[in-house]
Amino acid sequence: MEGTVEQVNKQNYLDKQITKVKTLLLLPNLSIPAYQRPYKWTQANLADLLSDLKIYRDKSAYRLGAVVFHHHCNADENQLDIVDGQQRTLTLVLLVKGLIDERLSTLKRQDVKDTLTSLVEPVNSFLNRQRFNNDISHRNLHQNYMAAKRAVARSDFTEDDIEFLLSRCEVVTFVLNDVSEAFQFFDSQNARGRDLDPHDLLKAFHLREFSQAETELKAQSVSHWESLESDQLARLFANYLFRIRNWTQGKSAQYFGKSQVGLFKGVNLEHVGLYPYVEPLRISHHFVDEYNGQYQRHIDHQHMHFPFHLDQMIINGRRFFEMTSHYQQKIAEIVSDEHSGNNVANENSPIRILGHELEPIACKILQVLNSYHSRTRTGDGYIRTMFDCAVIFYLDKFGEHQLSQAIEKLFIWAYSCRLQKQVVQLATMDNHVLANNIFEKTKQAVQPSDVLNWPLLTIKETDCKGTKLAEITELFKEMKYYE
Repeated sequence: MEGTVEQVNKQNYLDKQITKVKTLLLLPNLSIPAYQRPYKWTQANLADLLSDLKIYRDKSAYRLGAVVFHHHCNADENQLDIVDGQQRTLTLVLLVKGLIDERLSTLKRQDVKDTLTSLVEPVNSFLNRQRFNNDISHRNLHQNYMAAKRAVARSDFTEDDIEFLLSRCEVVTFVLNDVSEAFQFFDSQNARGRDLDPHDLLKAFHLREFSQAETELKAQSVSHWESLESDQLARLFANYLFRIRNWTQGKSAQYFGKSQVGLFKGVNLEHVGLYPYVEPLRISHHFVDEYNGQYQRHIDHQHMHFPFHLDQMIINGRRFFEMTSHYQQKIAEIVSDEHSGNNVANENSPIRILGHELEPIACKILQVLNSYHSRTRTGDGYIRTMFDCAVIFYLDKFGEHQLSQAIEKLFIWAYSCRLQKQVVQLATMDNHVLANNIFEKTKQAVQPSDVLNWPLLTIKETDCKGTKLAEITELFKEMKYYE
C-alpha cells in the first residue's frame, strides 16, 4: 500500500504543470491506450511543428499544447495513459527517435548529448511496448519517422535547435486518477476544440506573430476584430476571403475549415530571409509606418493605409489584423451598396457602389437580383455569392473604373450557370468558377478591358434547365445573351 501511495505522489508533480519535452519523454510508464483513435498526423503536421521550432527558437520557452493523462495505479499496473494529446506526443517521440538515430553519435555539445542519451532507453522502450493495429497509424508513423530523420539530418537543424526542442519546448500536463473523470475532461477539451472556429485559430497565430517592437499596438490592432461577432468573421472568411484567394489560384473553394487556415498565414518580416519576393512587402510595410509617423501628419492630417490586395502575400501579425478590418468594412459596404437597389417601386433610382453611380443597366441588374422571386433558394444564394465575390475582386483590382460594364459581364458569367442548371449545389458553383475562371482572368489583367473583353457564350433556350427565373431570363434577352 505504501508503494501505491508513493506511486500516486510520484505522478502528482505532473498534474497542472508545465512540462518540458525531455521530461515528458523520460516518463517510464507512458502509454497509448487501445481505445485511442488512429495516429492521423501527416508529414504536413510534422512540417508545421518543425517550422514553429525555427520561428520561435530564440524565445526562452515555447508552448506546444496540453497532454492529459489517466494514471493507473494498482497492484498490477502503474502507467500513464494519454487521454488527450496523442498526436502531438507521438510526433515528438518520432522526432526524438530520428535525432537519436541520425545525430546522437556526432553531437559536439555535451549537454545536448547527455540529454539525448538519457532519452534513448525510454523512447525505445515506449515504441517497443506500443501496439498499433490500424493501417492508418502504421503508414503515418512510418512516413513521419522517415520525414523526421530527413529533417534532423540537415545541417540547418543545429544543436541549438535540438536543445530548444528538448529543454525549452513545453506542454501543459494534467493527471487524472479516475477513468470517468479522464473521459469527461477529454470530452470537454474536444468540445472546446470543435467550437474553435478557423478564424479563432488565425487570431491566436497572428497574435503570436507580433514583433516585440509592436507589442503595445496589439490592443489597437485587434480592436476592430474584437468588435465583430464571431458569425460576422466566419462569413467574411468563408464566403469571401477564402473563396477569392483560392479561386485566384485556380483551386477549389467550397468549405473553409481548420485545415485551410494556412491560406492566411504568410511571412513574418522579422524572421523571413532577405528573399527578393519579400522586398516589395518590406518596403511598403516600413514606408507606410514612416509616412504616418512623420510630424507633418499633425499638420496635414493625412493618413496612408497599407495597400492591401485580396490575392497578395499575407504579412503576419499586425498587418493581418489591419487587412481583416480593411476588407470586413469594404466588403460590408460593397454588399450593402449592392442591396440598396432593392426598391423595385422606383426602378429609376440610381445605385452607388463605394460612392460611384452605376449606369442604368447595371442598376437594373442589381434591382432584379435583389427582388426576383427565387433569390432566397439555396442554389440562388450560391450564385449570388459567386457574383458578389467577382464584383469585390474586380473593385479590389481596378476600383470603380468601368464598374457598370464589369457588373454586366460578371452577371452574365455567374447567372448563365443558374439558367443552365436545374439544381445548384456548392460544388456546382465551385466547378463553374474553375471551368470559367474569371478570378484568374482578373488577377492577370492589366487593364479593365482585359476582363470586359473576355468573350462569353450566349445561352440557348434549349440549354436552360433552371426554373422560376423569368426575371433573369428577361435580362439575358435584353442584353442579347439569350437565343
